Amino acid sequence: MDLNGENIIPASRQKVWEALNNIEILKNCIPGCESITQVSETELEARVIAKVGPVKAKFNGHVTLSELDPPNGYKISGEGKGGVAGFAKGSATVVLSEYTEGTVLRYNVNASVGGKLAQIGNRLIEATAKKMAEQFFQKFTLYAVTGVTDQDPAVSAELNNRKELETSNGNAFKNSIKTYLFTKIRANKRKSLTILLGTATLALISFIILKM
Repeated sequence: MDLNGENIIPASRQKVWEALNNIEILKNCIPGCESITQVSETELEARVIAKVGPVKAKFNGHVTLSELDPPNGYKISGEGKGGVAGFAKGSATVVLSEYTEGTVLRYNVNASVGGKLAQIGNRLIEATAKKMAEQFFQKFTLYAVTGVTDQDPAVSAELNNRKELETSNGNAFKNSIKTYLFTKIRANKRKSLTILLGTATLALISFIILKM
């Protein structure tokens, strides 16, 4: 299974890189993530609860980072096991590029699945992965730009109001979030997120997929 995409985050590349180095941010942004542990400077372990169609299980994953090039990107490889639900393994590359409105995060994933997951079909797996990616990016963007999450009542209310635009104009919804985030950061300047890890944990989307 191949999956690729890109997201524009209205923050500097360095700030995005720093936010992606924060284990607590990763845990809070990845849907269903129960824990993330740093095993070594280039290895991470995580526990994620995921539901793909009729299959729901707790997946334990091991991820290795390589070809580190801060703050530009790196390569990630790993394997996730969910008992009788099946397993997934693969690799991905992630690249951060400067953009006039912030930073572009591009990812390219190549993964394979086995067990019950293989019986579901790639279409449903890819649809689930994309949905989880959207959920992740909404939370992560708020963290990276403002230091708050969608759990903040004011932010949650604002996003819910603006999400109504999605039914009539998808681009309008995306642009409205950007506008709100830029306004939020100007109105409330916060200190840059503290780096909690010495190595980057940048391939978050592939990180999610490899656990399914």
